[in-house]
Amino acid sequence: MDETSALLIQNPLLLPQNREKTVYDGFITAQEKDFRIRIILPPDRQLREARLQCCWQLKQLLHEYHHIIKQRLHQSSDLASFILELKTVLELALKNRQGIQTLPPPEYYAQLIKEIECLGWDKLVFIDTEFSTLKLKAEDNSSREHLITIKLKAKYPAEPPDCSADLPVPFIISWTTQSSLPNIHSQFLAVLESLKEFWDVLDEIDEKTWVLEPENPTRSATMRRIAIGNNVSVNIEVDPRHPKMLPECCFLGADHVVTPLRNKLNANIHLWNPECTVLQNLMDILEIEFPAPASQQKANFSMECGICYSYRLDSAIPDQVCNDPRCGQPFHQACLYEWLRGLPSSRQSFNIIFGECPYCCKPLTVKMTTKKS
Repeated sequence: MDETSALLIQNPLLLPQNREKTVYDGFITAQEKDFRIRIILPPDRQLREARLQCCWQLKQLLHEYHHIIKQRLHQSSDLASFILELKTVLELALKNRQGIQTLPPPEYYAQLIKEIECLGWDKLVFIDTEFSTLKLKAEDNSSREHLITIKLKAKYPAEPPDCSADLPVPFIISWTTQSSLPNIHSQFLAVLESLKEFWDVLDEIDEKTWVLEPENPTRSATMRRIAIGNNVSVNIEVDPRHPKMLPECCFLGADHVVTPLRNKLNANIHLWNPECTVLQNLMDILEIEFPAPASQQKANFSMECGICYSYRLDSAIPDQVCNDPRCGQPFHQACLYEWLRGLPSSRQSFNIIFGECPYCCKPLTVKMTTKKS
């Protein structure tokens, strides 16, 4: 019996597509389930150079067995023996996965298309080939565009979908049963509207100040570290539920600069006006003007670490500074820790290390908040 005959007997649904018998297309069967596959052989029919094209179900099942299939391609003597090996691996995959999940009924797809048409195709940004994951866009009243990712389940709409969006933690949405796409989109718009003031506050800060961190803030981010001056900044945490109230503030920098700012905040806190923006209130209470976000501002302030001479170390920026008013040199916490640890004159107590500034020799201490290896 030749190779083609053996292949047809074992796999009657997998047929050659050309006279040279270098292209086979059809189905292989395992556990009474048929899986679409296409095999393309090179002109010399060498299996090691063969290309396999699978349906998404088969590709998903065999994903973890990629190295085994490649090995079988190299070791099998002919295509018939390779297909036999492939079916053995597929049987194992099906057993381990306890069978491939059943596709949703036709009514699922009909209902989904109906809901998309009701919502409007212009709101659909993405849908995967399984019709189970969608991304819808929505625009708030300030013309900001937002996306919501919806992962539908096989029993949708009876079973609620999993939804995720770039929202602050207190506004994560939980969906009830019988949620349709128009209903989900409507709820999403309502949440976006409730966050309008919160995003207005942060957008003004991003547009009018030099934000040090985060470098590329997401819509869920509630924190901003804003530059005030040379090696001085303030960390603010805005409450998305009460965005115009006084945010949590933490000043970073040398004591001789930070202490007056902290005193002004405490002395003028009664002047906070919820009718004004957070940025305007901070400027009024601290009696300062924040540096503009223009790129030339980076040349006006010395923000590079005095040890590694860079602004960013991985994701960290300098957050330690020499307290001597004549020095004020900034450092990355990790750089300063390693520098002080290497000095013969330094000493350590628990996670605090004591030493001298490498620029002015004034006493310095640094506390490590993360464990050093």
